[in-house]
Parts: sequence; C-alpha cells; structure tokens
Amino acid sequence: MQESAEHPLWAETRFEKMSPSPTLDPLQRRIIGALQVDPRAPWRKIARALGEAERTVARHGTELLATNRVTVAGIENRQAAIITSFTCTPGASRMACEAVAQRPDTSYAYLTTGPTDVVTELHYDGDPTDILINQLPATPGTSHYATYPVLKYFKTIRGWRAGVLADEEMAALASPYGDDQPYWDHDGEVDETDRAIIAALKEDGRASLESMARRVGLSESSVSRRLDWLLRHTRVTIRALVEPSLMGLPVEAQLWVQTTPQSVEAIGHQLAGLPQVRYCAAIAGDFQLLVDVTLPNQRALYDFLSNKAWNAGATRIRSAVVVRARKRGGRLFDIS
Repeated sequence: MQESAEHPLWAETRFEKMSPSPTLDPLQRRIIGALQVDPRAPWRKIARALGEAERTVARHGTELLATNRVTVAGIENRQAAIITSFTCTPGASRMACEAVAQRPDTSYAYLTTGPTDVVTELHYDGDPTDILINQLPATPGTSHYATYPVLKYFKTIRGWRAGVLADEEMAALASPYGDDQPYWDHDGEVDETDRAIIAALKEDGRASLESMARRVGLSESSVSRRLDWLLRHTRVTIRALVEPSLMGLPVEAQLWVQTTPQSVEAIGHQLAGLPQVRYCAAIAGDFQLLVDVTLPNQRALYDFLSNKAWNAGATRIRSAVVVRARKRGGRLFDIS
C-alpha cells in the first residue's frame, strides 16, 4: 500500500476495492442515528423523538443490536493516548492489524492505503516507556513504526452524527451527558465497584441497572449513582459503533495535516464542526492534526480535500483511505 509522490497539498490516494455492505432501510438508519445521540436511550424515548410506534422501534432496534449492525459499548478513558502507524513487511499487514486490534488498550485498528499500512490509537495511564520501547517494536509483521502522542481532541466518534436525523429530533434525544466529551476529567478515585461497572459497559453499553447491580452486588440505586458519576466525570464514554458504509458513507479516510502551530486550534475547531468529520485530534510529531472523515463516494472526498473553508491554513495534507476497520471504539469488527 505504498503511496505515490505527493501533491504539495495532499498525497495522491489509491483506492482499494471494498466489499459491499448490507443496506439498511431509512427507519433502521434513523434508529442508529438516535443511538449516536443517546446510546442508552430507552426505545420509548427514541420512538417519541422519531414519531414512530414504540413496538416498531424496539423490534428494529433489538434486531440491529442482535445482529451487530450497531453496537453500543463503553470505552474507558485513560490519562493519555498515542497514535501509532506501522509499515508492514509484504503480505503481513492483516497480521499486524490483528495484533494491535487484540490489545486491550487500543481503541481502533485500521488497514489503510498510503505509506503506512496499519494505524491504531493506544490509550494508557502512567509511563508509556515500556509500550514505546518494548511492546510496539515487537508487533509482528512490521518493518517500521511511528508514534504521535495525542495532545488534544477536537472531536471523538461520540460526537459524530451520520446526518439522518433532523435538528429537532436530535434535540429531543439529547443525552444528559452531552454530545461529545473530548475533555476528560480524572478527578476522584475509581474503586473496584467502578471498575466492574466499566467492565459491564464495555461488554454492553446498554446494560440495565438491574444486570449491573447483580454483577457488582449493589442496589440499583447505588449503581445508578456510580454510573452517573463515571459518565459525568468522563471515566467512561458510551458510544454507538456502526460501519459508516451502513449509513450510506462507504468512503472513509484519514487525513494527516501539517500546519503552523498558531493555526492548529482554528483548523481543529473548523474540522470538528463539519459533518463529514468523525474524529479530529491534535498530535505531536511531523503532522499536527489527524482527521477521520466519512463520505458517500470518492468525488466527495476530493471535494472535501479541496475545500478552502478549512484547508487554507494547511501546508500539507496526506490522505489515506481506510480499507478495513478491524476495531472501532474498543470493539472488534469482522473484516473477513
């Protein structure tokens, strides 16, 4: 997946053929859109916001979750994160992607076009020396790697919306914990009970208070209070995870953006406000921003890259298409 010579503004991108995904009907997409706004919303709340019968919404929603076309999962927010890109030996990119995807500390693992074959985001607490010096170099199938510490998030996938709901519908679904949580508050101690609740949410972000109460051996009211504290203090974030292609957005790309230090904040906020952007982070290294975008086709990607509304301050943009996502939001996805 080697990249051609770069345009001074963005790299020439080679597109790999992607397997077709099953389609969803408009109501199914709207239910997923509702879960993006409030992942733990009861079916009754979603039905009321969408103007649909509760029984119909519950039937479709339950089926979407059961078939994993959408997954609601919690992800534990650690103190820091590092983006790592790998160049692989010939024929070994899938093995390398699988290796990083299986790590419990990675949130995503992508196979991409361009000069690097695999990109992942790794979250950690404390000193990352062992990760950087011993663990990452030992990733099987890789010949080179580069690391980019995350300095700031402008947008996470918790804030991404697929564009299937009207503004008034999203307002009716608004989560009490906000649209996105790019800033994490680590004040206060997390005990074993909290860790057990976080583990339950990682398995099922819509787990009921009753099931979590049984798991941790506390009353539902106690679990409700602990859950509220964990969410308000951003120790865990709950996200609806879906392949963008199922929402009519089959082209996904990562944009590595170079700019001047004084332009990072303005460009980051501009990008975060665009509906095409799923994720935007300021990073340390030879690139200053990493951006994930999803679009309906390759021409739309070209138009996005050419948009001077956000790229005027960029000195270079390297684009790489996401060929497969093995992991999203801390959960493994089937790429067979």
